[in-house]
Amino acid sequence: MATLALENLTKRYMGVVAVDAIDLAIDHGEFVCLLGPSGCGKTTTLRMIAGFLDPDAGTIRVNGALVSAPGAVVPPERRNMSMIFQSYAVWPHMTVRQNVGYALKMKRMGAGEMQRRIDVLLAATQLGAQAERYPSELSGGQQQRVALARALAPKPDILLLDEPLSNLDANLRGSMRFEIRRLHDEFQYTSIYVTHDQIEAMTMADRIVIMNAGRIEQIGTPEDVYERPNSAFVARFIGGSNVLAVRQQGERRVELGGHVLEIGDGEFAGPGNPMSFCVKPHDVELLPEGTAANTVPGVIRSGAYLGGHRDYIVDVGQEVMVAAPPALALPTGARVAVRFEPERCRGLVR
Repeated sequence: MATLALENLTKRYMGVVAVDAIDLAIDHGEFVCLLGPSGCGKTTTLRMIAGFLDPDAGTIRVNGALVSAPGAVVPPERRNMSMIFQSYAVWPHMTVRQNVGYALKMKRMGAGEMQRRIDVLLAATQLGAQAERYPSELSGGQQQRVALARALAPKPDILLLDEPLSNLDANLRGSMRFEIRRLHDEFQYTSIYVTHDQIEAMTMADRIVIMNAGRIEQIGTPEDVYERPNSAFVARFIGGSNVLAVRQQGERRVELGGHVLEIGDGEFAGPGNPMSFCVKPHDVELLPEGTAANTVPGVIRSGAYLGGHRDYIVDVGQEVMVAAPPALALPTGARVAVRFEPERCRGLVR
């Protein structure tokens, strides 16, 4: 296991800042996901941690020892890290057993010890029955488990994973998420996992690092970032929240389209100042048009039946996404009252 510390880490390409002075500390045995849209800097950060890219500013330390700084970079092969890529990158001319043992062979491990280590990893990744098969004879999920076993073979201090499930279908992604987390818990290595998929991050990570435009927007547990987003970007990216522009009217009170609403906690701009609040679609209720508390009038613009619920777009002067019970069938153009549960609405100032 190992600790990892990034301080003021920066990377530029042709004058464009890809990673912008980020700070991050990761503990022994922690599973951390770098989450964000394409181009946010997460893969560039991972490649600097691996030693594939040199930083333009800042430092990377493992267990307190400097491994990266401008002009002073420890090469990847001397970092005791393993990396798993999106494309599996298993050797097609080697069997599963040979793929898993490749790094051990390079370390000149004794034959007996090497076979024992391979057998442990084949059992852990449920590949024992496929040990003598070649990658072309395996499914995509099995090939990714080969890549995972091979990465774990040399007992790395840190495991780096760069969108390793992107090439798998939805069912395989679901099972592999739990497989990767199970192996992390079994072997207790430090893991850094890059993804743009919030479900992967929510189901696997101890902490999620949400990145946007090269910067860290928020760091927290899955529950923290989902329930308590600190910006409009995080609110929209995690859970698909509605973010509505309002003006503060008093303590925990805001004005939306001429109607005053109470909202819960969060950040507030001060009376009379513009701000926003976020609320998830399933925390908004559609009622018959009337004067119920904490509502604004709206008009149904579109709807879709999705089995377990119906999605509606409602015009309240701004568009609001509502996840309603499947039995609530409303036509386009219907007038409704849109109720916001105060404690599920969170104030935002950025």
